[in-house]
Amino acid sequence: MSVASVDLTQNDSVKSVDSDDNIDFSKLLDKPRHLNIERQRSLDEKSLVEASPRHPLIAENGRHMDFENVFSPSKRSSFNSCNAQYGLEPHLMFVEAWEALRKTMVYFRGQPVGTIAALDNSDEKLNYDQVFVRDFVPSALAFLMNGEPEIVKNFILKTLRLQSWEKKIDRFQLGEGVMPASFKVLHDPVRNTDTIMADFGESAIGRVAPVDSGFWWIILLRAYTKSTGDTSLAEMPDCQKGMRLILALCLSEGFDTFPTLLCADGCSMIDRRMGVYGYPIEIQALFFMALRCALVLLKQDDQGKELTDRIVKRLHALSFHMRSYFWLDLKQLNDIYRYKTEEYSHTAVNKFNVMPDSLPEWVFDFMPTYGGYFLGNVGPSNMDFRWFCLGNCIAILSSLATPEQSTAIMDLIESRWEELVGDMPVKVCYPAIEGHDWRIITGCDPKNTRWSYHNGGSWPVLLWLLTAACIKVGRPQIARRAIEVAELRLAKDGWPEYYDGKSGRYIGKQARKHQTWSVAGYLVAKMMLEDPSHLGMISLEEDKQMKPTIKRSSSWSF
Repeated sequence: MSVASVDLTQNDSVKSVDSDDNIDFSKLLDKPRHLNIERQRSLDEKSLVEASPRHPLIAENGRHMDFENVFSPSKRSSFNSCNAQYGLEPHLMFVEAWEALRKTMVYFRGQPVGTIAALDNSDEKLNYDQVFVRDFVPSALAFLMNGEPEIVKNFILKTLRLQSWEKKIDRFQLGEGVMPASFKVLHDPVRNTDTIMADFGESAIGRVAPVDSGFWWIILLRAYTKSTGDTSLAEMPDCQKGMRLILALCLSEGFDTFPTLLCADGCSMIDRRMGVYGYPIEIQALFFMALRCALVLLKQDDQGKELTDRIVKRLHALSFHMRSYFWLDLKQLNDIYRYKTEEYSHTAVNKFNVMPDSLPEWVFDFMPTYGGYFLGNVGPSNMDFRWFCLGNCIAILSSLATPEQSTAIMDLIESRWEELVGDMPVKVCYPAIEGHDWRIITGCDPKNTRWSYHNGGSWPVLLWLLTAACIKVGRPQIARRAIEVAELRLAKDGWPEYYDGKSGRYIGKQARKHQTWSVAGYLVAKMMLEDPSHLGMISLEEDKQMKPTIKRSSSWSF
């Protein structure tokens, strides 16, 4: 294949690999072994909408569906054969989305290695012409669902190679296991050579290393393995080492009294100052999911067994902590409202010394009678009551949320549809911060004004996460309704990065058009809803050993 003609300009501030690098990637990029399994028939339209309990893939009483053990077939299906694949005349928007996604593909030495963040040439590119780890995930899932695993395998191996680089910001060296936030392929037409340059946070706004990149890498490795049936990639010594390095960063001992990960602002999808420093739900949910994926992928040799024991202990502590202290429903809200403060002992009820007067007024009206969600952040004298979409959806997919909690999250979304979905799915967080709080929390960030960007903006990419969570809980009709809302405008508006306004009515004031993960998020949502067996590559069933918390412990022992 020829090198893609994508304008990738050089940035001297990031490190580069010499194009004469003598690593023989041809041996690493062998085509994966495919299992000869035919694609399962799609669910009937009516059974999906009504979530009929008679259908074998739909659970009764809103219970989880066991998709983890449903194999997601990897039989290749090209773009031109989508009619045969799905047995339906493809929606014109679906066809357009595939065309748009293919235009964003980036090649290194003739091999596809990822998709750039956006193809919008109307403004300065900044870093939108790079391949971001988190941004590529929905693209990767779309290719896997379409039977095209090569680009995903190449991406996994290429980012793994970048992990081994020396990583420095000023005079400080980052941990060996840190994965890049993004990378860029530079093509020299004169020498006909390709060069890769990676950014580990040294060029990012705020100079924050991406905590989520390593988690997404492990999750994607498991998705590839689940989709293709090819275990040889995960079993490679380099992949095993890469996982161990990522996990070593997260499982290292320190001064922590909680099993959650302490993080800086801007270390994940919300990559600007938004008051999510501490223990943000997005990172904790991704951490939990990555740990569970690693349990499946790690070899049980001496190194693997030792790490497995540590993972199991951390998972038990983390699930208890999150289900107990991050969960909010009407009863728990009422309990916090009545909290006593300044309690000192192991029997304290208000363990984090949260002041009841700090409860925001909006949360009392936002909380429905039936419903609940995981808080945005919980730490000493701090509870962030904002609702964050990504963290709550990942909590469902990873089974960090119990079946009852998962159902409650869906109840909340249905009850607060106008607030969380509105005119364009889905709010990245709710509500927006404004006024004095905005000035203090964001540092007067002009991009994160109220109901814009990360501050209550509506992000179409989140559609795939919402769809996956809805299918797992047995409520696909919620996802179908959200997709129908998106289809009214998304393609016509040019696939924007995000939308502004309380209901997501306006294209974001600084939103890039032709945003790749907006395109890919839509494709994944459509394909997953059409063939729910795809859910198996991104969903984990509940571990029965991690029993749901019924009563809070009176001690801090984990």
